[in-house]
Amino acid sequence: MYHSVGDCSDDPYRITVTPGRLDAQLGWLRRRGLRGVSLGELLAARARGEGRDLVGLTFDDGYADFVEHALPVLRRRGCGATLFVLPGRLGGVNAWDPLGPRKPLLTADGIRRAAAEGVEIGSHGLTHVDLTRADDATLRAEVARSRALLTELTGTPVAGFCYPYGTVDRRVADAVRDAGYTYGCAIDPGPLTGPYALPRVHVGQRDTAVRLLLKTRLHRLRRRAVEGI
Repeated sequence: MYHSVGDCSDDPYRITVTPGRLDAQLGWLRRRGLRGVSLGELLAARARGEGRDLVGLTFDDGYADFVEHALPVLRRRGCGATLFVLPGRLGGVNAWDPLGPRKPLLTADGIRRAAAEGVEIGSHGLTHVDLTRADDATLRAEVARSRALLTELTGTPVAGFCYPYGTVDRRVADAVRDAGYTYGCAIDPGPLTGPYALPRVHVGQRDTAVRLLLKTRLHRLRRRAVEGI
């Protein structure tokens, strides 16, 4: 689970990695015989009983720096990824982070460019709100409306949803399923773990080879396996 790729000198939430660090982390995967791919590709491979050499790469929030900094690294390392974006904040900033710094978000053209490069586009909701605290009307808009907008923008049905802040409960997961998504990404969903609450590992600037190795091993110990994946 990545977020922003760029300057991390002012990064109170530790959501940013530099392009050089991302390159080193993807290189670590490649040296271990692994390849980063989109969640869609990973899940399809696992459904065929394959893909043990694949690792799903996700980038949350849809920062504009994805196109400038992350895409070239992904191309160089031969990796794919899923980019979760906010169609209700196209060309805006990450106003949900009270401590800042303000980072620009992708425009519609930026999202189309990423999609044209083979990046899977998924929804992160419309505006980045905690869906477990949303009323029913807001939940429907954030989930179903965002899918419709992104499908229109990219010309491709949107399969994946990523829960803002990683928070999910049964009501929210059911809303994502009912809206037509085929999977949903969380962080550490506990008993809800499954196709609509996939656990992920945060990767940050401090994650060198040793830390990555520890994180992969701890992930297997701490998080429930997803049946069929």
